[in-house]
Amino acid sequence: MSVTTTRAEPGVEGLVAPNPPRAAGRAPALTFALRAIGPVLLLTAWYAATASGALTEDVLAGPQDVLATFGELWADGQLPEALRVSITRAGLGLVLGASTGLALGVVSGFTRLGEELVDSSMQALRAIPFLALTSLFIVWFGIEEASKILLIGVACTFPMYINVSSGVRNVDRKVVEAARSFGLGRLAIAREVVLPGALPSIFAGLRLSTTLSVIALIAAEEINVTAGLGYLMARATDYLRTDILALCVLLYAVIGLLADLTLRLAERVTMPWRRAVTIR
Repeated sequence: MSVTTTRAEPGVEGLVAPNPPRAAGRAPALTFALRAIGPVLLLTAWYAATASGALTEDVLAGPQDVLATFGELWADGQLPEALRVSITRAGLGLVLGASTGLALGVVSGFTRLGEELVDSSMQALRAIPFLALTSLFIVWFGIEEASKILLIGVACTFPMYINVSSGVRNVDRKVVEAARSFGLGRLAIAREVVLPGALPSIFAGLRLSTTLSVIALIAAEEINVTAGLGYLMARATDYLRTDILALCVLLYAVIGLLADLTLRLAERVTMPWRRAVTIR
């Protein structure tokens, strides 16, 4: 049996585009097991150190004590309320900072005038550690929620700005010129061409901003808090409750991890063609 192949001539209709390379994936169960090795080893070492007495309770409570404390605080309602307050603070600050960084990054990356007006100021402000602004924000905005949310927002603005402005500048200019030749205006080009082309950089900036929102949350919750995970930690410090302190540290990590996983899932759904080709 012979197989006949035909060469497609230029301009022939019905050409089928080549399929993008598929990622060499593992079975989901194996992937989960491999990812779980590190955390399981750390948990085992933590339990062994506390059970053997190498780490005493006044230094660090054991994982079994932390789990029991989690159950107690959840049952009496303290932990759900603290999580609600902290996640709200981090979320509002992230939305504020990421949207500001996105807008400024598009303006700076899309036009020469925008870069000249915006970039130098953003680079100068980016050099200021956001923790250094804590005292000023207390003076300007008081000790209520506004100062905390704004501090988180400032921390989230700059990684978003840097990634978006870089992503916008790297969009293929030939595609932009082609869009102009079809009569699209500046806003339409930014919406239909530039932003989709810069999506990888936007997601990279958003992931960095999400991580910084949790870091800034910890700093913000040092400002005279009466609710949230920071408040639980302050009370635990007064009574030397290392079980509550360890629990709050783990919860901060879980909040950041879940937010990052959510963004990674959104990135896969939004840009399925960007799945990396991996080697087994």
